[in-house]
Amino acid sequence: MHHHDRKQRFEVIYVAHYADILAYIRRRTTSPEDAADALAETFTTAWRRLDDLPQGPDARLWLFGVARRVLANGRRAESRRGELVERLGRQLAVWAEHTEVREDLADVREAFARLSPDDREVLALAGWEGLGSDEIATVLGCSRPNARLRLHRARKRLAKHLDAAGIDLARIGLRAVAMTRGIL
Repeated sequence: MHHHDRKQRFEVIYVAHYADILAYIRRRTTSPEDAADALAETFTTAWRRLDDLPQGPDARLWLFGVARRVLANGRRAESRRGELVERLGRQLAVWAEHTEVREDLADVREAFARLSPDDREVLALAGWEGLGSDEIATVLGCSRPNARLRLHRARKRLAKHLDAAGIDLARIGLRAVAMTRGIL
């Protein structure tokens, strides 16, 4: 690809996906500095590997995958995982509030904390990025049946932990709210 064409293609991709990638990163980082670093690294990688970047809507999923690896390699991965639990827990509690019942936020967060990082990530991709299992497969670099299974199992495990905490999803109507968000 000619340098000028490369530059043009990169700019088109950058403009099209900047907001989604920034949102993905912001939800998984604790500070604006961390987010800025990860964003820069993600798009630097995209520029370097422009020839590997798929055409069309898959470009966004490819970029999510790159951002995910950038964050996983980050020095502050530990605190970031804690933050992910906090935020997913808060999000879930917000949905519970919309159903007019306030459940104990700590219980919800604890249920999330009991999930493996893989479970949390697959639920976050479904809930925050609104991805379906096929798209999740692309981001995680696994087969579609495997992604479907992982999402199914993560949802079941979360439901089980919430159940153990005495948070009755059916009663609070959270299931109906969350299903539209793809979390449960």
